[in-house]
Amino acid sequence: MSNFLSASIGRKVFMSLTGLFLISFLTLHLTLNLLLIFDDSGILFNQAANFMATNPMIKIMEPILALGFIIHIIWAGWITLDNMRARPQGYASGDQLLKWWAPSKNMFILGGMILVFLILHIFNFWVKLKITGDPLLANPTGTATQMHNTYALVSNLFINFPLYDALYVLGGILVGLHISHGFWSAFQTIGLSNINWMKRLKCLANLIGIIFAIGFSAIPIYFLLKF
Repeated sequence: MSNFLSASIGRKVFMSLTGLFLISFLTLHLTLNLLLIFDDSGILFNQAANFMATNPMIKIMEPILALGFIIHIIWAGWITLDNMRARPQGYASGDQLLKWWAPSKNMFILGGMILVFLILHIFNFWVKLKITGDPLLANPTGTATQMHNTYALVSNLFINFPLYDALYVLGGILVGLHISHGFWSAFQTIGLSNINWMKRLKCLANLIGIIFAIGFSAIPIYFLLKF
């Protein structure tokens, strides 16, 4: 097992599996966040956030999720450095004509930018919810259960800090670009590489990437335009 993980193909397979696991988490995360724009009272979002914070299975999954992110980032860096050492002269001149943002050529850069976005997200939300607290988290009205007013914390940031809105939109677009390549690439790595499957997977990957980019970007834009 250790020989498999230390080999190039082993690291790629492991990174692909962690990537697919993280996509499933992002799907849940986006679904929860979209409740922000479907209920201005905040009740639905607060109830969903409270469920996520108190559900025993979610509590078990949190450290696994964090570990998945860490492993995915480390493996991505390891593979990228190996590729750079294997091809120190860079790509042929024909490849240099590709657009700078092409996900297949810039997964490491995109991943690094998404990591910065993730750190900002954790600092503004997770730390306040789990560690430091915030006056905005006082128990919301309209709920019989004692819970954090997560809606107030999130909406306040989107309404009053346009710079964060811009960063959030950029982060959503980068997530979409990252997934649009990473999704089909992960299936290719684990063996689904025939022509028919790859055509379908690439179409599906582009669709999923667009959904994530629009979904995450729509939230701060909604708050900017409405409030």
